Amino acid sequence: MSALPTFESVIGLEVHVQLKTRTKLFCACPTDFGAPPNAQTCPTCLALPGALPVVNREAVRMAVAVGLATGCTIRSSSLFARKNYFYPDSPKGYQISQFDLPICEWGSLDVPLPEGPRRVRLRRIHLEDDAGKSIHGEGASDHTLVDLNRAGTPLIEVVGEPDLRSPDEAVAYLKTLRQLVVDLGVNDGNLEEGSVRCDANVSIRPAGTEALGTRTEIKNMNSYRGLRDAIAYEIARQTREALAGKAIVQETRLWNTDTSRTESMRSKEDAHDYRYFPEPDLLTLVVDDTLMLDARRSLDAVAGAVPDALAERDGKRPILFAAARAAFFQDACGLSAESAWVIAESLTLTRLALAVQDDARQGGADVRNALQLLSTALQILRGDGADLETSGLPPALPRAVATIAARRSAGDINIVQAKELAVRACADPEAALTALASTSQVSDDSALGDAIARVLDDSPEQVASYLGGNDKLLGFFIGRCMKALGGKANAPKLNGLLRAELDRRR
Repeated sequence: MSALPTFESVIGLEVHVQLKTRTKLFCACPTDFGAPPNAQTCPTCLALPGALPVVNREAVRMAVAVGLATGCTIRSSSLFARKNYFYPDSPKGYQISQFDLPICEWGSLDVPLPEGPRRVRLRRIHLEDDAGKSIHGEGASDHTLVDLNRAGTPLIEVVGEPDLRSPDEAVAYLKTLRQLVVDLGVNDGNLEEGSVRCDANVSIRPAGTEALGTRTEIKNMNSYRGLRDAIAYEIARQTREALAGKAIVQETRLWNTDTSRTESMRSKEDAHDYRYFPEPDLLTLVVDDTLMLDARRSLDAVAGAVPDALAERDGKRPILFAAARAAFFQDACGLSAESAWVIAESLTLTRLALAVQDDARQGGADVRNALQLLSTALQILRGDGADLETSGLPPALPRAVATIAARRSAGDINIVQAKELAVRACADPEAALTALASTSQVSDDSALGDAIARVLDDSPEQVASYLGGNDKLLGFFIGRCMKALGGKANAPKLNGLLRAELDRRR
């Protein structure tokens, strides 16, 4: 009996990024989220006769900035086109987008994966306006309500090549791109409100082959979990079809969160189905030297002064990419991969870490220990549900962390005390430093010995097990002794005295 064939999944994402401009792409209507339905509209975004579009320069600058950050070629001249299709929440009956001459082409994005960064090619980044929003089953259960506030909001569509191979890789790619546009200040990163959403193109092919299979497109994913689950389901569905000898149909599908299934929406359109033609109401979009300079300056302002290892190279600024930032903290500062990723996850935390690094050097503290302490404190806060991006970390935090780390290196406090103080410093650095001044660890042999004796006398079964060869119980005893001393014990001294007492009891 011959073995069943194995398949490889091939995935490419088309990500729609809402640009954080004050006004829409072709009119002066505001883009604020949460306004009363249909309150942010005008003759232009409602496509009333005689109303003409005017391009939002700030949206163009933002698109160019993302293109430059990802190493794209920026077209000095590009065109808007009409993409014709009907949706009830699109009053024009077409979308103003870009087709054969997009503003940005052929860049790349390095995506952090467990086996190392994966470079995903970007075919294009183009500008387009968004549709409105259809609301089903609210207000009147048998009606669909339409809110046109979002109609005309500026988007960039980032079209990636099919370089991803699993649902987890697709999620890592979306997270990386989302963080980049947030760091650049062009997007607020709110997936729930639809600020970032994507379409996933999924196909399978026999393992070891190069030809692409027939793809399906899963529309409008705006959560990491939904994206992962939808792609995983679609890969499994296509594999079942292929093993049953059925042809995969090119189509657009939707992810149904209630049934955890993808469902057919319509046959997949190709470019000719949209009847693209140049937008007659807009001139050629020209990216002149002034606009290009503005975009470059905005990148410089975001990046700021950085170490040589993160300075611009190959037309990119590594400081803007989490993978490069994490590699810097690992290679140059000696952090573990896990600790490096905590502080490299966002540009805000990277800047904080670089400030801690500078203060540690000036204060004579060990840089690695200071950064490790910062990473640990941030992990604890994140585990408690803190939003480190929006909560606002105090300016004096780097000096406080560096000072705490120096006291830890000098042996004045132990690691437990250092962690507690660093977490406290993230909210109130001055209060943490005041507490540090009166904090010390217990190093007296007599006090440590008394605690050890009490713990061992209270744990006869564990002592017997340890003496019988269960060495893992040493951690249990250390934890009990630390608790007995209020977390203030000198850990190396405690460890040595504890081992000596256990050996004496053999």
